[in-house]
Amino acid sequence: MRTANFAPLYRSTVGFDHLFRLLDTMASDANEQNAYPPYNIERTAENQYRITMAVAGFTTDDIHVELKEGALTIRAHRKADDGDGKREFLHRGIAERAFERRFQLADYVEVTGAKIADGLLHVNLERNLPERMKPRVIEISADETAGAKTAQIEAAA
Repeated sequence: MRTANFAPLYRSTVGFDHLFRLLDTMASDANEQNAYPPYNIERTAENQYRITMAVAGFTTDDIHVELKEGALTIRAHRKADDGDGKREFLHRGIAERAFERRFQLADYVEVTGAKIADGLLHVNLERNLPERMKPRVIEISADETAGAKTAQIEAAA
């Protein structure tokens, strides 16, 4: 996949540099095509989401979840096996290799918690719009001075 050159747009736009960086990051991530570890992104309610990632073999000490400047980064590094070296694998199908996965979060999306259960890491997210961004109904009031201007004059018959 070819990458786009956004340099000409920098000359004629102001304040969109973060959008161009996001597009560059997404394009480079798509080129990597790294599918490890598998994950799901689901909507659990109107403004709530959950990222579920398969992390079999990792403990809470092995996984680091970080939110910085709107980017959620999940990385894991398995500590060296403290065994005596006598383990002999006939087949090793559980990867347990280090990984780093990044998710770009929309504005006002916050991480509300993370937990590991049954070999799955669940990261809960919630979108909290500020009051000024929420839709609101504007009450329409009648102009009482307009009624006075259109009052009829009664004439004697």
